[in-house]
Amino acid sequence: MAAAGPGVAGAARVSSGRDLSCVPEVAGALGAVARQGFDFLCLPLFHPRHRREFGLEPARDRPGPQTRSDLLLSGRDWNTLIVGKLSPWIRPDSPLEHVRRNSEAAMLQELNFGAYLGLPAFLLPLTQAENPNLARVLCAHLHTGHHSAMFWVRVPLLAPEDARDDLIGNEAGPEAGPEGAAAPEEKTWLWWHNFRTLCDYNKRVGVALEVGADLPSGAAIDRWLGEPVKAAILPTSIFLTNKKGFPVLSRLHQRLVFRLLKLEVQVVVSGAPRHGGKPLGSYLQYLEHLGQHRPPPSAYELFARGYEDYLQSPLQPLMDNLESQTYEVFEKDPIKYSQYQQAIYKCLLDRVPEEEKDTNVQVVMVLGAGRGPLVNATLRAARQASRRVRVYAVEKNPNAVVTLESWQYEEWGAQVTVVPRDMREWRAPEGADLVVSELLGSFADNELSPECLDGAQHCLKADGVSIPQTYTSFLAPISSSKLYNEVRACRERDRDPEAQFEMPYVVRLHNFHQLAPPQPCFTFRHPNPDPAQDNSRYRRLSFRVEVNTVLHGFAGYFETTLYGDITLSIRPETHSPGMFSWFPIFFPIKQPLAVRAGEEVSVAFWRCATPKKVWYEWAVTAPACSALHNPTGRSYTIGL
Repeated sequence: MAAAGPGVAGAARVSSGRDLSCVPEVAGALGAVARQGFDFLCLPLFHPRHRREFGLEPARDRPGPQTRSDLLLSGRDWNTLIVGKLSPWIRPDSPLEHVRRNSEAAMLQELNFGAYLGLPAFLLPLTQAENPNLARVLCAHLHTGHHSAMFWVRVPLLAPEDARDDLIGNEAGPEAGPEGAAAPEEKTWLWWHNFRTLCDYNKRVGVALEVGADLPSGAAIDRWLGEPVKAAILPTSIFLTNKKGFPVLSRLHQRLVFRLLKLEVQVVVSGAPRHGGKPLGSYLQYLEHLGQHRPPPSAYELFARGYEDYLQSPLQPLMDNLESQTYEVFEKDPIKYSQYQQAIYKCLLDRVPEEEKDTNVQVVMVLGAGRGPLVNATLRAARQASRRVRVYAVEKNPNAVVTLESWQYEEWGAQVTVVPRDMREWRAPEGADLVVSELLGSFADNELSPECLDGAQHCLKADGVSIPQTYTSFLAPISSSKLYNEVRACRERDRDPEAQFEMPYVVRLHNFHQLAPPQPCFTFRHPNPDPAQDNSRYRRLSFRVEVNTVLHGFAGYFETTLYGDITLSIRPETHSPGMFSWFPIFFPIKQPLAVRAGEEVSVAFWRCATPKKVWYEWAVTAPACSALHNPTGRSYTIGL
């Protein structure tokens, strides 16, 4: 039981807890919920009727223990199986001063006792819009001592006063419109947003989302999925009864649970059994059934498992020599190289008519050949098309050249010439009919494909073809408390304290909310038709946002046309099925920016280039202006 406690949401099963309002005998209650199949227990640390008085006699000096002894459970059980709950009478934001003062003292006492017990998590309810004193008391506790508990802020999806009584069959109400009707589903998210802002986005403050019988609109649910949701509280009252008398959820609730389980939240069941004498374990059995029948992960999700929201610095293969394992990961992609092979196949058929297939030898230059996957794709395409090719494999990494020469010696023979040179400096002995490269990064041009291919354009014949032919980067505004905190934690010694917000990160986006569809940013074509070959760019984009939210940065994607109708894409709407070679890129902003429903988010984006380096600069210009990020490439550049 301990292995699946409140800090360890497993992927194989639903990690579940039981919420109780009063627990007279903690060891017995813990044993009972364990027999029902639950992994942990949420309980008040102090008796609900045991109000403490810190200012008035005689209660102030009442003798005896304030609550149950820690000796009732082992230290391991407190550490892994118990989630504490704040006493419901505690109201630190009460307008009555004596209530406020007493609540402050009682709350600190309960938080400190939870830390003394070593609880893994502590539940705090949000029941109103204004909670500055609740946040202040929590922050005072967070900044003293070295305890490591998580604080689950219990927030209802809809405020109790906004729940509808006229819904039949546990279905969600109509989606709220842009005015008036939107207020109820905005309300509790604003409670949470203001509270976490007061807590300065502390990583130990997460959401315990209480799901009611009524659900808000899809857009409102999407927004919650960009928040640090740690638990989902499901009251027994939201369950329907099936034909056999067992508890089940409506289809809309099932879809919500599936989406929450993707975030690996812990599920907490609250309330008494309500379904014809069926035991409480039947609710858990149903949740386990949902967990086992959730949609299976895609090949992309399986590959990315463990990398969710993990920030990585973008590769700089022009400046750095890649390691063997990096090449190996890329070569496992089953989609990318089959698309390249198909593009080369079509190009060879277009360039060499059937009557010339035995005499016309196409010169193919693979620029940045790595360990040879594109060379192999070229040779397979030539065999498939029954066309003759002569291949040059150009690679500057001396370590990868060893692999290429081994391929040549053992497999390729004289059909392939290995060139251990930088493609921009190599003077080819003949012109190329076709140049093939895989120099694209997550933002298309961020691994300097334009500079590399422009530098090698002298190798191409006047009627020569480049694969890829074009590529376009895309940007979309996103909200992600998780990513904001991850970037904030990347601060380095001896650097500007905000330098980590002035660089992009490659990341498997997971716990985030995309605020608007991606829009095209920069496009590059090869061969480059511009005689000046200027690869600096500037673009302004505007996105209409439909819900109240907060902007944390921009997700970057790309699409490329390899040849004709053969494409690759990581843009969500057109993502190449099964391809996992690229994760998106994330451009953060220094300060989260509140955005109201109906407002436009505008961003100015620059690609700056000198003979020595390339860098990006960006700034939000609406609904408010941010500082310019990374001016002159002061925090991040890509070396040429």
